[in-house]
Amino acid sequence: MRTFLFGLLALLVAAVPVCADEVIFANGDRLTGKIVSATGGKLILKTEAAGDVTIDLAKVKTFSTDAPVKLQLGERAPVVESRVEAGAEGQVQGEIPPGTAPQPVPIKNITAINPPPPAWHGNVALNGLFTTGNSETEQFGFTARAVKRWLDDRFSLGAEYSYGRQKDQSTGVTSTTVDYGTGFMKYDHFFTKKFYGYAGFKIEHDGVAGLTYRTTTGPGVGYEWFESPAFNLSTEAGPAWVHETFENTGSRDFAALRLAYSVDWTPVKLLKLYNTFEYLPNMADFGQYLMNINAGARATVWEGLFGDFRIEYRYNSRPDPGRENTDVRYILSAGWAF
Repeated sequence: MRTFLFGLLALLVAAVPVCADEVIFANGDRLTGKIVSATGGKLILKTEAAGDVTIDLAKVKTFSTDAPVKLQLGERAPVVESRVEAGAEGQVQGEIPPGTAPQPVPIKNITAINPPPPAWHGNVALNGLFTTGNSETEQFGFTARAVKRWLDDRFSLGAEYSYGRQKDQSTGVTSTTVDYGTGFMKYDHFFTKKFYGYAGFKIEHDGVAGLTYRTTTGPGVGYEWFESPAFNLSTEAGPAWVHETFENTGSRDFAALRLAYSVDWTPVKLLKLYNTFEYLPNMADFGQYLMNINAGARATVWEGLFGDFRIEYRYNSRPDPGRENTDVRYILSAGWAF
């Protein structure tokens, strides 16, 4: 009797269907496992035998899930949760909106499955130079950037500071060679996939140039011409209010027209080239203007660790008396991206 009961139990277990997600290919092949996510036309299926398998959705006839998944239909569409059933070729059956009867959903309309929640991304980098002997030099600095992107909104902030001094061996006098810092906050709201409005605030300090501080505040509009992991290009324009306080000439204010662009290109996986430009002419006197240019290259060394070389160019058409119009900094740093 005991042997009979164990045998009956084994038959019942074998008869219970194994719940799993299933992907059916256009050529008739099938794969079962657990659908982890999908984005950019690629679906990741976790299988028992081969681990994570990346599948081209263009080659999928249909697929199904044994539990609800999060679906995004269109890049600007809200995420909905639905169980997915197999459908006709090039389609699945989804409960959209949730709670309704399953209806056909073209696979080509699915932009994401189980998209990750918005998260902060950015980097922190340090640089330094110290010498002794024939020359005594101390220089250090840091940069920090972070951005968080939602469906229609983006928030960015960052800070940078560099300080350096050098001792004259013949006189023993120590002088400051670099004393520059800046911080910014910026909020973007996307009205369409590419067109957005922004509000920004930036503060700068440059002790060597005699600039106690400068603030730039204003709204504007921008356009994301290209946005991808390999290439990004955006342009911005809008009014700005500039307030400056100098060591020798005191304070001054002016309304400016802000024109800017930002571009980065990743020609190979471990190398990123980037360039930003900002032009701020005085609306009442275009002979007075500010110009900021950054250009650099970043090479990933290991996972999030990277080395970075950049050139910072700052131009003020009307500097503090006795100071130069132009400041150029060449910075080599190491950092971590998250």
